[in-house]
Amino acid sequence: MHKSTFVKLAAAALVASAFSLPASAADVIKLGVAGPHSGDLAPYGLPSKDAAEMVVADINAAGGVNGKKVELMIVDDQCKPEIATNVATKLVSEGVNIVIGHVCSGATKAAMGIYKDAKIIAISPSATNPPLTKAGEYPNFYRTIAPDDDQAVLAAAFATDKLNAKKIAIIHDKGDYGKGFADFCKEAIEKGGKAKVVMYEGIQPGAMDYSAVIQKLRSEGADALIFGGYHPEASKLLSLMNKKKIKVPFIGPDGLKGDGFLKIAGKDAEGVYATGPMDVTKFPLNAKAHADYKTKFGKEPGTFFDQAYAATLAALNAIKVANGTDYEALGKALKTSAVDTSVGKIKFDAKGDAEGVGFSIYQVKGGAFAEVK
Repeated sequence: MHKSTFVKLAAAALVASAFSLPASAADVIKLGVAGPHSGDLAPYGLPSKDAAEMVVADINAAGGVNGKKVELMIVDDQCKPEIATNVATKLVSEGVNIVIGHVCSGATKAAMGIYKDAKIIAISPSATNPPLTKAGEYPNFYRTIAPDDDQAVLAAAFATDKLNAKKIAIIHDKGDYGKGFADFCKEAIEKGGKAKVVMYEGIQPGAMDYSAVIQKLRSEGADALIFGGYHPEASKLLSLMNKKKIKVPFIGPDGLKGDGFLKIAGKDAEGVYATGPMDVTKFPLNAKAHADYKTKFGKEPGTFFDQAYAATLAALNAIKVANGTDYEALGKALKTSAVDTSVGKIKFDAKGDAEGVGFSIYQVKGGAFAEVK
């Protein structure tokens, strides 16, 4: 067996057996990974889990962090706030040192107070709700993705400046993420003064029929639709719009930019626009991460993989720099020690947002997302 193959297998075995290690808490670093690993929103969470597993396998194969192995504690919150509180409590009770997650903004908000009380830092690859950092309520929260107000300003400007929309409809799913994005889009459009918001409606996630809101979309004469929410509801809206022959540009947030949306929406996805993290393929660590993933799984990684890979690297670098898992020392290291990651060289600002990350506009062309130049 080739030496490098043996090292990779050994590292993978370490990760696979992490929960069975009879080590004491002092002998290992406990890294929580929280997100939706089952249910409709699993396409958002499983890539993050894969990313954390890959980074930890490499780190452990190289000797760990400060001589300690990293033990993964993987928990499934299904993106549901009530489950998120339970898994956060479980992680804290089992001695977690730092958390990668959560993934959805609502679940993140539900869990963050529990981590705060326990002085546990969490780094999310995807929770974009602005108040999570900007309200100052969660000094233990960090993220490797830009917040919703950034992508909302981009989406609004794209609708008015590039698509020349004058009458814009906004529909959201009433959640922290979807409504937050919608609110910021509405604010940006009204502030810009180039278009009018002719419709602002919330829908119930999981409802069987959105005919009433689609009929209102038609009657208001909107020439563009901005949607705040996730791919299951977006797919249903698009299907109805196409059946009713309502042909207006559909713009969504990064909750749409992924394989989950493409698979569920199918041909209805063609032409849809979505904001998403800016292209980071130019960074060497990104190329390595993707090559390793394709070798392991035979395909490209999914949504938020890059951001989770970066979050895991940032977390373990902070532990190395802080020479341990002390809460204050970790916070200082995250804010002052830049680290090369899959999304570039990053450190975090005083509020917990990664410096230098941002969004681009993408469009579905031929069944895949392509960046709009």
